Amino acid sequence: MDFVAIDVETANADMSSICQIGLVYFKEGVMCEEWKSYVDPEDFFDGINISIHGIDESTVQGAPQLPEIADILYRFLDDKITVCHTHFDRVSIRKAFDKYGIRHPENIWLDSARVARRAWKEFAWGGYGLCSICEKLEYKFKHHDALEDAKAAGYIMLTAMQQSCLDLEGWLKRINQPIFGKVIKQKPNVNPEGPLYGEVIVFTGALELRRAEAAGMAAKIGCQVESGVTKKTTILVVGNQDIKKLAVHEKSSKHRKAEVLILSGQQIRILGESDFKELINLAN
Repeated sequence: MDFVAIDVETANADMSSICQIGLVYFKEGVMCEEWKSYVDPEDFFDGINISIHGIDESTVQGAPQLPEIADILYRFLDDKITVCHTHFDRVSIRKAFDKYGIRHPENIWLDSARVARRAWKEFAWGGYGLCSICEKLEYKFKHHDALEDAKAAGYIMLTAMQQSCLDLEGWLKRINQPIFGKVIKQKPNVNPEGPLYGEVIVFTGALELRRAEAAGMAAKIGCQVESGVTKKTTILVVGNQDIKKLAVHEKSSKHRKAEVLILSGQQIRILGESDFKELINLAN
């Protein structure tokens, strides 16, 4: 069965600020078409994002804005099963299309991270990032290039299908079933079957949600909630009002600490509260 793999890079913590998109079309298990474009996000570039993917204002100068490439995206995605690694790229696509008031692609999403957690036992309860899985599969790629990451997600999907003897339809059903039935130690209320189990999340800034409510939502999808940023942190959620301050560098102490850890090599994803809410909606 045919599918498309997708990945995006963003200019800042607002997940609608897409600055690069990569797409790969797989037909009968073979990569037969690829497409990549820089995108003008009409937004500022945060230094921490630049440090991750190397894309800045000069890179996207003269690049199309999202509405200008919407027809290409519809051609690739409409009526297709679309693979992305975790739900973050899916959130970015939805938020970016909402930003311009244009319709979402009419596709079916399949999370290759949820597939990997069921395909290989060593990734069931953690360590299922794109790089870790590709290292196991001996697949080499350039991380944080949208096309390279899309190809990697597609390769994970192909390998999982080959080794499990499940096709795409089978995997669409399998990802909604228990992982392996193993009882594991966990913090109270953290859902080990959640799509983001293993993530350690911290909240900062003025949130619209009550902190207890936000923590409960995060735990439901598998996140461990902590009060401060540490070497274990993997996600930092920033209040929407604080996102607007990023362009003038007014960041909380938690935010600044997260950036220091990112620059030292730690994998921390920074996103806004509205994106966190969208992530929750898609993960449930």
